[in-house]
Amino acid sequence: MEHPENEPHYKGLTVNKGVTQPPSVNPYLKKKIRGSHHSVSDYVEGILSGNRVILSQAVTLVESARPDHQEKAQAIIEQCLPYSGNSIRVGITGVPGAGKSTSIDTFGMHLLKKGHKLAVLAIDPSSERSMGSILGDKTRMERLSVEQNAFIRPSPSAGSLGGVARKTRETIILCEAAGFDYLFIETVGVGQSEIAVHSMVDFFLLIQLAGTGDELQGIKRGIMEMADGIVINKADGDNIDKARMARRQLRNALHLFPLPDSGWTPEVLTYSGYYNIGIAEIWNMVDRYIDFVKKNGYFYRKRNEQAKYRMYETINEHLRNSFYHNPDIINLLARLEEDLHMCRKSSYAAAKEALDRYDELKK
Repeated sequence: MEHPENEPHYKGLTVNKGVTQPPSVNPYLKKKIRGSHHSVSDYVEGILSGNRVILSQAVTLVESARPDHQEKAQAIIEQCLPYSGNSIRVGITGVPGAGKSTSIDTFGMHLLKKGHKLAVLAIDPSSERSMGSILGDKTRMERLSVEQNAFIRPSPSAGSLGGVARKTRETIILCEAAGFDYLFIETVGVGQSEIAVHSMVDFFLLIQLAGTGDELQGIKRGIMEMADGIVINKADGDNIDKARMARRQLRNALHLFPLPDSGWTPEVLTYSGYYNIGIAEIWNMVDRYIDFVKKNGYFYRKRNEQAKYRMYETINEHLRNSFYHNPDIINLLARLEEDLHMCRKSSYAAAKEALDRYDELKK
């Protein structure tokens, strides 16, 4: 198609023809998609042998929305399931800027020195406009990202905490089958994602800051009641006294809450992730908690409850997708949106009509 700018009445304007597209430097680039040639047994064998490249490709299948990828991913998960469940799952949360990624880098190095293998699964927030994510958590885990016994995988929330929670749970199974005996699940920050992460971990760690204003703002029933341990970061330099004061305030606040179902009284500690101060004390606390809940049976009851929760969540997600991906419902919703725009129907009446139509289609 010729450019109109080249017509005579556009004086001084010309658009030159483009150059011919050169051949690809890599002749195999378009013929071969990374990981697509692996069979289910290849994936399972690679994961069980601890191959991090195969593990990464399997996680990509789990996160894919393509039906063929989902089918293959479920087959891989089913075969890896008998080899899972042998890790300590730790959820790590805190307000943005609390130093979660730096702390994970420090915590991880501490565990690796003790002979453990660590997988870090980070839930990264996605833009509501572009749906894109930075996925840059590795840049703040400089030491951990180059360790052979560490695996770091950020996943986009893509606007759906329920969806990313399901994918994270499935990734946990794959990581455990690959031999990682400690798992860190980092959240996007204090908010709704904490509930999703709390439903898939054994120990929930809340990172707080001192000296940022009113420390009592951190004493919120929802997040505080979920925490099994609270740690105050950046307890160094001129901030030590403020950190100690915040620790006293939080300890006093915890006495106002009922005892958790685990029977464990959450502890409050101070540390410095940057200067590597107080790290051993934090992991002594985690070890004591795991021993405590295993002895009283809560550890296994919680795992069973999480499995049941996961089943119902999967059912709910399937029903939701079945509704919104139904062609008749898609067309009906477009018409109902127009009715709402023209004020011909209320939101409740429109919702009832859509649900009634879906019930008719399922009969």
